[in-house]
Amino acid sequence: MKFNKLNIIIFIGLFAIVGVLFMQLLTLSQAYAFEKKEFSEKIHFALQDVVTKIHKDNKTEIPITSQIKKITDDYYIVNVDDVFDATVLEYYLKTEFQKVKLNIDYEYAIYNCGSDEMMYGKYVSSSDRKAPRCEKCFTKKEGLVYYFAIRFPQLKYNYITSLQQYWVYTGVLILVLVIYVYSVLLLIKQKKYTELQTDFINNMTHEFKTPISSILIASNYASNQEEIVKNPKLSKYVQIIIEQSNKLNQHIEKILHIAKSDSHMMQLEKTQFNLLDIVGLAKETILLKYEKEISIEILSEKSDYQIVADEFHFSNVVYNILDNAIKYNDASPKIQIKITESPKEIKLEFVDNGIGIETPELNAIFDKFYRISSAKRNEVGGFGLGLFYVKKICILHQWKITIKNNQESTGITVTISIPK
Repeated sequence: MKFNKLNIIIFIGLFAIVGVLFMQLLTLSQAYAFEKKEFSEKIHFALQDVVTKIHKDNKTEIPITSQIKKITDDYYIVNVDDVFDATVLEYYLKTEFQKVKLNIDYEYAIYNCGSDEMMYGKYVSSSDRKAPRCEKCFTKKEGLVYYFAIRFPQLKYNYITSLQQYWVYTGVLILVLVIYVYSVLLLIKQKKYTELQTDFINNMTHEFKTPISSILIASNYASNQEEIVKNPKLSKYVQIIIEQSNKLNQHIEKILHIAKSDSHMMQLEKTQFNLLDIVGLAKETILLKYEKEISIEILSEKSDYQIVADEFHFSNVVYNILDNAIKYNDASPKIQIKITESPKEIKLEFVDNGIGIETPELNAIFDKFYRISSAKRNEVGGFGLGLFYVKKICILHQWKITIKNNQESTGITVTISIPK
């Protein structure tokens, strides 16, 4: 795989999320072990206190060695080594478990030396749910006489619920990882489609340029022929062919240019120049294109605004904005180019008296291939690439471009903010 910037970012992001998830799982494992140890210690201390109290009641000596035997995590055998009553045992179990804040279900059984079997005691529930008794879960312990067994059937469930916060964090991280992986796959898929589209556009437009060039050569040659010159109809038709061929050629050049910029092949050649010179040149070029009466007024506070930018692309940006202002206009086009300067930026405002744009469409006007849904759209040719190109150039220059409808009159205002 080619390690470009996108691939590096993807791998770093994936590595970071997997690393955080691994650390969270490690923390969860440690928290589980700590919780398990804490429960075990609480149970041990509570049972030890129960044995101590029974011996105090009987006024017998408390055994030095530990009388509590842990069989499994949820099953304990307690060798009291002295006589005790079941009712007293149950009372002490409740009080000692409450002291250590051990609010869990448990059940116990007492060894009956007369019948030589475990006598089931009671299931004590921490809630109001029905107690699932398990009398067969208790087995005899050879060598002991006065003892009882206790089990905690919901202990593992308590471990999990006590770590609820950790489980939520882990679940969120796993969800983030799944969303990230899905987004990356979607991004790679989209990137592949974009590259295929760009290749298709490049191949298609290059194939179109050859026949168009041949048409233009043949049309220009035909327009100078004596038979064509003498016949006004034929001469008009040939001129239409030439004009439309040139128009189609311009569209193809524009598509190639956009495809080139999308494939990250566009390189800006920044130089320092006077902004007013380029704006004036774009004004003269656009006036030569149209035969109808057009008013373009440049309003500026001074005669020199030095900026560092790509002169060619900046000229195209100004030309495209002016071209749109003229094409989407039902009246006599009147355009004002206002240039203002502040300590932080130079601002260009293109104010026209055109048909305007519906408010819901303002956010989409810079999208590729987007054209406004108006009757005028059907009259104006194009692919919806002009403003997309303008936005692209502004982004590459790190400029800010906005568009809004004029409130006091018809038309729109396109604003370009150029940071100093």
